[in-house]
Amino acid sequence: MREIVIEHKLVSAVKAMGGIAPKFVSPGYDGMPDRLILLPGGKIAFVEVKAMGRKPRPLQLHRHEILRRLGFKVCVLDDEKQITPILAELESCEEAESLSATDAAKPRRLCGLTAIGGDAG
Repeated sequence: MREIVIEHKLVSAVKAMGGIAPKFVSPGYDGMPDRLILLPGGKIAFVEVKAMGRKPRPLQLHRHEILRRLGFKVCVLDDEKQITPILAELESCEEAESLSATDAAKPRRLCGLTAIGGDAG
């Protein structure tokens, strides 16, 4: 299946969940994932969309690792059958919350990752 077809199915599925999936363009910083997935409750992930059976380039893998080290979920999607499980996992994550300055340094679990920090507000 072509990349564009998989990408359109992803965007439609995210919209059906009440979210948005804007195209992510990062001038001057090549290799970033294709889409941001933004779901209700402050849930966010990056998705690299590939044609079926295609793999990310080395630079893309490097960017994915940087994002993961920062605590973001990054998925590679090359089959429309992966859309539902990816979105179900993201939807099951804890809702994002604003943290006070005192709580900002306390670790918390989000999507199986320990996230530290938040809004100072």
